[in-house]
Amino acid sequence: MVENSSEEAHGENKNLSNTKGKQDIVEQEKLHSYSLRPKISQRFRSAEVKELIHSILLTRLADKEYNSETSNELSKLICFEIKDKLKSLNYDRYKFVVQCVIGEQKGAGINMCGRCFWDSDTDNYAESIYMNESLFCVAAAYGIYYY
Repeated sequence: MVENSSEEAHGENKNLSNTKGKQDIVEQEKLHSYSLRPKISQRFRSAEVKELIHSILLTRLADKEYNSETSNELSKLICFEIKDKLKSLNYDRYKFVVQCVIGEQKGAGINMCGRCFWDSDTDNYAESIYMNESLFCVAAAYGIYYY
């Protein structure tokens, strides 16, 4: 009888270890999901990001005048704030590149362009422009899906 109870105990341990092993496999699959495309709900939505960028520009630049000494720090601050807000939107497996240019408003035109090598199915960008009497600001955020 002692042998039977020990066999039963070992059988229960085997069942517990099998269950635990299955849970480990499921957890490993969650960790290493090699999906090549984001879910529809997780795609970088440029309209949503454009509104986010525009609200940050309005908040930060509404009462500012152009100052060549402080525009560099202000540009960095805007970039960091946009990047932090993008991270809070929970775009899973996206890397973000944020660019902000602040210049003096003197009536002259400016041409800007950017070139990227990306997957048009998964990657996208959003931009917004802010202008007042003293300055202009162009901010762009690029969302690149990390395979």
